[in-house]
Amino acid sequence: MNRSLRSHINRTLLAVVLIGLLPFPRNPITSAQNIAPEIDRKHGQSMLDSIRDDLESNYYDPTFHGMDLDARFKAASDRINRAASVGEIFGIIAQVLIDLDDSHTFFIPPLRTITTDYGWSMQIIGNRCFVVSVDKASDAALKGVKPGDEVLEAEGHKLERQNLWKFQYLYDVLRPKPVLHVTLTTPTGERRNLDLLAKTESRKKVINVTADYVRRVQNEADSGRDRFKAFEDQLLIWKMNEFDLTDDEVDKAFSRATKHKTLILDLRGNLGGEARIAIRVLSYLVQRDVKIADSVSRQKKLPVVVMKRSVKNFAGKLIVLVDSRSASASEVLARVVQLEKRGMIIGDQSAGAVMAAHHYTYAIGTDHRTTIPFASSITVSDLIMSDGNSLEHRGVMPDEVRLPTAEDLAAGRDSVMSYAASLAGVKLEPAEAGKFFPIEKKRPQ
Repeated sequence: MNRSLRSHINRTLLAVVLIGLLPFPRNPITSAQNIAPEIDRKHGQSMLDSIRDDLESNYYDPTFHGMDLDARFKAASDRINRAASVGEIFGIIAQVLIDLDDSHTFFIPPLRTITTDYGWSMQIIGNRCFVVSVDKASDAALKGVKPGDEVLEAEGHKLERQNLWKFQYLYDVLRPKPVLHVTLTTPTGERRNLDLLAKTESRKKVINVTADYVRRVQNEADSGRDRFKAFEDQLLIWKMNEFDLTDDEVDKAFSRATKHKTLILDLRGNLGGEARIAIRVLSYLVQRDVKIADSVSRQKKLPVVVMKRSVKNFAGKLIVLVDSRSASASEVLARVVQLEKRGMIIGDQSAGAVMAAHHYTYAIGTDHRTTIPFASSITVSDLIMSDGNSLEHRGVMPDEVRLPTAEDLAAGRDSVMSYAASLAGVKLEPAEAGKFFPIEKKRPQ
């Protein structure tokens, strides 16, 4: 697997808090005319059966959190036989996995022939949802939507930390819409109800369903290029977009870091990546050999240990920045730093999505012209940290909570970075800090 594809797949290991606060629509069946074509229902049943086989064989908890699989899958099968559309069939399959309330277990539906790009993105900050980026050419921009606008409602749902991902999964992946109805309020308090048009395009045939799913869900993500900002020997800021680096890239970064008194490791928006790379990064930071966690799967429990490096270890002051989109490996690293009292964690509560999953790909059809690819992500192990707790649904609570304000977002200021730099003895204005690491958006392929 090449690095780019591996990076895409690792991006699915993110903040999936699929708690039942936003139920999928269940269209009532009122007549035979409302039932989906037989071929669609047959395909839906095949998808459901394939996913069940892998879930039963591989899910880390053999009790399935007390779920009666026979009853749940039987009910889903019955509903598929009465479903009114392909979209409803996908929703039925997705709901079975969502009911496990597991951040890394979910359905990846077949590709659509039309891509949908809403042209703006939102993020939980504290307990509120804000617009954080807007494409200049989007309908949202034309209608005056700007970073810093608070999203009070979208499609009739109040968006919160517990359900934002579920909303994005529904409207970005399962059932994209050409128009989203939203209620926003500006930093000055002006309330607006808007219908925001999405940009739609016909796609070329794409084989890798998992990578495409990731693009649809996290299409505003940074390009993956790590970036640095140095202040003489006083401070190095390292913006790490994800744990997809090579060993050599990690080594070079720390060779640079050891020349500075303070390192700010910015993991905001970092969705995770390879556990091996996270361990390598930690090996440069810890001051002793550390048991990170126990990896608990259905078959066994294995300790995860990081060994302190004997040379070139970074012994300076460490500050780690996290936010609500810091997930998976980012959370593990931040929590180890916190438990070891190795440095200070600043920012917002992290995603609470720390499990290990495998991706299973499937195809329905008899030849390349009729093949329908789809996939699933299934959790195969949990991580129990050294304090005996899992980070799943809990996340990492920073040592010091620091949140950008709506005004900061609107003005492009990074007050959190400015504050962190002050702890290193560096005067850095929020407006200047906000220019360091602009989002480099990945465009649909």
